[in-house]
Amino acid sequence: MAEKVGIYVCHCGSNIAGVVDVEAVAKWAGESIDDVVVARDYKFMCSSQGQQMIEEDIKSKGLTRVVVAACSPHLHEKTFRTACENAGLNPYLFQMANIRELVSWVTKDKAAATEKAKAAIIAAAERVKLQKPLVPTPVKVNPATLVVGGGVAGIQATLELADGGHHVYLVEREPSIGGHMAQLDKTFPTLDCSACILTPKMSEVGQHENVTLLAYSEVEEVSGSVGNFKVKIRKKAKYVNEDLCNGCGICSQKCPSKVIDHVFEAGIGQRKAIYSPFPQAVPRTPVIDTEACIWFQRGKCQVCQKICPTGAIDYDQKDEIVEVEVGNILVTTGWKLFDCKKTTQYGYGRLPNVYTNLEFERLCNSAGPTGGKIVLRDGKTVPESVAIIHCVGSRDINHNEYCSNVCCMAALKFGHLVLEKTNAEVYSFYIDIRANSKGYEEFYQRLLGEGMHFIRGKVAEVTDAGRMPFEDGKTIVQVEDTLLGMQRRIPVDMVILMGAMEPQADSKETGLKCGISCNQAGWYTERHPKLDPVATSTDGIFVAGVCQGPKDIPASVAQGSAAAARIGSMIAKGTVLIEPITASVDEEKCSGCRLCNGLCSYNAVSFDPEKHVSVVNNSMCKGCGTCVASCPSGAITASHYTDEQIYAEIEGALWDGHMKPKFKAKRRKKEDAPAKTSAARQPEAAVK
Repeated sequence: MAEKVGIYVCHCGSNIAGVVDVEAVAKWAGESIDDVVVARDYKFMCSSQGQQMIEEDIKSKGLTRVVVAACSPHLHEKTFRTACENAGLNPYLFQMANIRELVSWVTKDKAAATEKAKAAIIAAAERVKLQKPLVPTPVKVNPATLVVGGGVAGIQATLELADGGHHVYLVEREPSIGGHMAQLDKTFPTLDCSACILTPKMSEVGQHENVTLLAYSEVEEVSGSVGNFKVKIRKKAKYVNEDLCNGCGICSQKCPSKVIDHVFEAGIGQRKAIYSPFPQAVPRTPVIDTEACIWFQRGKCQVCQKICPTGAIDYDQKDEIVEVEVGNILVTTGWKLFDCKKTTQYGYGRLPNVYTNLEFERLCNSAGPTGGKIVLRDGKTVPESVAIIHCVGSRDINHNEYCSNVCCMAALKFGHLVLEKTNAEVYSFYIDIRANSKGYEEFYQRLLGEGMHFIRGKVAEVTDAGRMPFEDGKTIVQVEDTLLGMQRRIPVDMVILMGAMEPQADSKETGLKCGISCNQAGWYTERHPKLDPVATSTDGIFVAGVCQGPKDIPASVAQGSAAAARIGSMIAKGTVLIEPITASVDEEKCSGCRLCNGLCSYNAVSFDPEKHVSVVNNSMCKGCGTCVASCPSGAITASHYTDEQIYAEIEGALWDGHMKPKFKAKRRKKEDAPAKTSAARQPEAAVK
C-alpha cells in the first residue's frame, strides 16, 4: 500500500526564504513527488502553529510519513518528532531535510539554492517511505552518581546532589580534594581568600552522609550505559590504614625524608615522604610516597610506624579495586599547566628568577613555602621590579591557539599582590586585556589607578645578557611596544609567566573509558556548545568545569550546579528512554573477526566466545554506524539507517540527473489530461 507523505517547507523568517523560493519548492513537491498528499510552506514550522499544522494533517489526512525541510536536525528534530507522536504517528516515521545550514546559508545563488532544496526534500521523501516504526527502550536510573575529579566544579556538583538526598561517589586522584583552587592565594576580582571559600565546602564533602570520598584513586574501567553504569576504581595504596588514622600529623613531622613537592607546591617547596598535601586537606589521611620513603627504597627507617599512636602505618597495603554501580557519571577532571620550558625564549628553567603563574601563587600564599613573602629564588631578596608576561602558551599557533580565559585577570591579581606586599614596579606585557565578566573591567581600572604599568606587545625574549651597565644582574624583557611603536628593553628582578591552561595529559584516555570525545585541543566535547554545554554525546555522561574548556571559578561552579541539576532531574524521573537507533548483528553472517569490537567508540560491541560472534549492547550503542561500515561480511545493520534507506536517499539527492526527466514527463501528462477534477487525491496548494 502506498504511503501518505506530508511535506512541510519552512521559511525560517528570511533565513531560508531569503535565498530559496520556498513557495515554489512546496508547490513542486506536491505536484512532482510520488505519494505526497499534502505539501505546505509556513513562516516558522517550529512554532506552535507550525507543529499544530502537522498534527492536524496527520489526523485529518491519515499521513503515514512526514518530512520537514527546515534547519539542522540538531535543533528541531526532537520538536517535530514530538509533534508526530502527539498526533499518533510513530516519531521515527519522520525525516528532516536541512535546507538552512546546508543550502540557504552557503550560497547567494537563489536558483541554485532552490534546486538544491528540491534535491534535499526529495531525498528525505524517498528515504522516509522506507523507514520503520521504532520504540525507545525504558531503563531504570540508579540514583547513585559518580563524580570524577575533586576540584571546585566536582565539589559543587557533589554537594548539590548529596544535599538532594542522592548518594555520590567522588573520585580524586590526588590525596586530597580541592584541585588547583586549593593552591591559590586570593581570587579575582574580589580578592577574597581562596582557602576561606573552598575549605568549608571540602569539609562538608568529607563529612556528608551521602558522599563516599575515594581520594588517591583513579577510574580504571567503565561499562554499562545510562541508568546503570558499572565502574571499577583503583584505590591506590596509601600505606596508612584510614580506619585507624586520626590525622594527627606526627608521622609527617618526624619523617626524616624530604623531597621537592612538584604537585601542590609547584616545585618551589618541599614535603616529607609521608604527607598530606596541605593543612586543610580532605581527607586528612596522609600517604606514603614510596619513591621518597627510606623504608621502601633501602629497607631501613620505619620512623612513622614506630611513632604512630594508633598503629595506622601499614607497609604491606596493596592497591584495591572498588566496584560501584551508578546511574550517571560526571567528569570534572580539570586542567594542567602548560610546560613553560617549551617557550625557550622566555628562559624558564634556565634563568633563576623566571616563575610560572602557579609557582607565584604558592610564593605569595601565606601557607606557602615563604609564608607569603614575595622573594627571589635565593629566598631573601625582595624584588624591586616585576614583569608579568601574558599568553604564554595561549593564543599561540606553535602551542595552543585558544585563549586560556583567566590569565589576564590572574595577572592583574598578581600585580595587585606585588604592589601590596612590596614597593616594586610592576610591568604587565599583554596582547589584549580580556576583562569580560562581572567586576572584571572595574578590577582592571583599579590596577591602573594603583600604578601597574601596561605595555601592549608580545614579548620576544627574556634574557640575562645585559647591554647597558644598569642591566647588569637584571633579567631583561625585550618587547615591541605597539602603542608607542618602538622596541623596548625592560630590566626587572622577577618575571612571572602566565602559562596556559591545558587539558589533563590523560584526558583522551579518560574520555575513551567513559565514551566521550575530545576536540583537537583535548577539551571534552559537549553535546551542544550553547544549548547543552554539560551533557555529552553519551547519555548519562556529563562534563563540568575546566575539563570542558578554560573558564574561571564562578563559571566552573555554575557548570557543576547545572550538571547536578540535569542528573537530579534524571534521577527524579526514575527511568530514561534509550534511543532505538542502534546496530544489530546477523549471527549467521558474522565471521567472528572482531574488527568491530575495537572500533566502537562507545564500547558497545563485545565478543561472545561461546557463539563465536560479535554482540551489540543496544543500551550502549549510539547508532554511529562505524561497526556497520567496517564489517567485511556485511553482518551488521543499523536500524533507521539500512542500506535500502541510504540508497533511496542518494537516488533522491541525485534527482536532477536521473529522476528529473520522469518528473517533467509526469507534469506534461498532467497538463495534457482533461480539465475535469479526478476523484483521486489532489496535492494541496501552499499555505502562505
